[in-house]
Amino acid sequence: MKEQVPDVLVVGAGSAGAALAARLSEDPDRRVLLVDEGPDHEAGAWPERVRDPSTLPSPTLDRGWTRWVEVVLHDDRRTVVPRGRTVGGSSAVNGTYFVRGTVADFDAWAARGGPGWAFEAVLPAFRRLESDLDLGDRPWHGDDGPVPVSRPAAGAIHPVTEGFLAAAAAHAHPAVADLNEPGACGAGLVPCNVAGGERVNVGMAYLDACRDRPNLTVRGGVRVRRVVIERGRAIGVEVDAGRTSRILRAGHVVLSAGAVATAQLLMLSGIGPAEELLAQGIDVVVDAPGVGRVRDHPAIDLMWEPRSALPPAPAGPAFQAALHLSSGVAGDDDLELLAMVRPYGLSDGSDPDDAARSLRVGIQRCARPGTVRLASAAPHAPPVVELGYLADAEDRARAREGVRRAVELLESAEMRAAVGAVTLRAAPSPRELADDDELDRWVREHLGTSMHSSGTAAMGPEGDPSAVVDERCRVRGVEGLLVADTSIVPVPLSRGPAATAVMIGERVAELYPEG
Repeated sequence: MKEQVPDVLVVGAGSAGAALAARLSEDPDRRVLLVDEGPDHEAGAWPERVRDPSTLPSPTLDRGWTRWVEVVLHDDRRTVVPRGRTVGGSSAVNGTYFVRGTVADFDAWAARGGPGWAFEAVLPAFRRLESDLDLGDRPWHGDDGPVPVSRPAAGAIHPVTEGFLAAAAAHAHPAVADLNEPGACGAGLVPCNVAGGERVNVGMAYLDACRDRPNLTVRGGVRVRRVVIERGRAIGVEVDAGRTSRILRAGHVVLSAGAVATAQLLMLSGIGPAEELLAQGIDVVVDAPGVGRVRDHPAIDLMWEPRSALPPAPAGPAFQAALHLSSGVAGDDDLELLAMVRPYGLSDGSDPDDAARSLRVGIQRCARPGTVRLASAAPHAPPVVELGYLADAEDRARAREGVRRAVELLESAEMRAAVGAVTLRAAPSPRELADDDELDRWVREHLGTSMHSSGTAAMGPEGDPSAVVDERCRVRGVEGLLVADTSIVPVPLSRGPAATAVMIGERVAELYPEG
């Protein structure tokens, strides 16, 4: 029997792709195929670690649903970071942080990419995707969407969180009741995609309720090699088939594989910087120099431990509270501090007896992007991800200010009142704090990344050489090919991208009939 060709083939079942496929399949006359490299899990069969919001990714425990990607932070400093490799994507393994981008983020996006992405234009999608269990009656929230959003209950606030919030208030940072409120900047409890004590990933939220639709097919274990383009139109994708390959045909192809993997697939398909493609022996379909320009959030973990025993952290996410603030360097709202209530080694299973906790400093706006490039034309060879952190003086100044603010809070009277005296295990000395050059060296040695990648196939107007997709997320120069994930974001986001990624799936589903 001849296999029916789907109207839409979505590559990647993560935060954007799962939402997009579910919404597109609401039209019973539209056949949708959603594929992912990782495993699929039927409703009620998700692994315990995927459902447990208290866990963080572990190289030893997350077998089968996490991919570890090597990145170059700066110079030769390298690290590996986890990416979700399953239906649900990184929403199945992350810290459940579900904070929207700010009004300023989206208005800057609109100025760069088109008015359809201004805050007022995307707010209906944010409302539609969520069921805010605490604040769903407020006008900027939804109360009947697929993704449940909650904050720690009053009786579950840990002393670490109490001390952190009290210290923030004592240092003149405003208390924020809702970090997803338009214009919110200050300290407050973190909204998370958690309900009933479980991490509700986007695959669970969107797909579990519609798997019986005859026009929606979800397939795990599908490794895509490239988009197949004939006479300027995407006709499907090439996928592994044992030791060979085959073509899955479709009316339209949507890449939702995440900012790194989507950029890699575009380049393997002949869409990217021409000189680099030719150097790998890849025929150029579209010379798109903007493919692979990546934005991310540098992160620095200040590790500390209490000198006396603290009560165990309640079940739930590792981070309960966040502080958003301005460094004073350039631009507003460019730093984020996250207070971890559970020891790191307990969260990732590496050392449950280690009492060290993190106060994470995130640099939310970087002055210049990094790059994602092909290491070879082999379809599954890991790409080269060079983030280029701290190359700009502004970013070094932001990092110094963030670290100094974090130490200030950790050593505050308010924190001592909540948790007792603390021992700083991985933190700069007073001498390093007092000297910019010394502190720069300390930061470089302790730098990590949030892996909040975006911008690798950025949106922009016709004639902009850095623009890869148009306002409707169509890849310029190729018919029938769209991108729907954080690759399209044309400006730095000042918040983690999880909620924004789901919004992108919702928004592209809205735009699709005209696209």
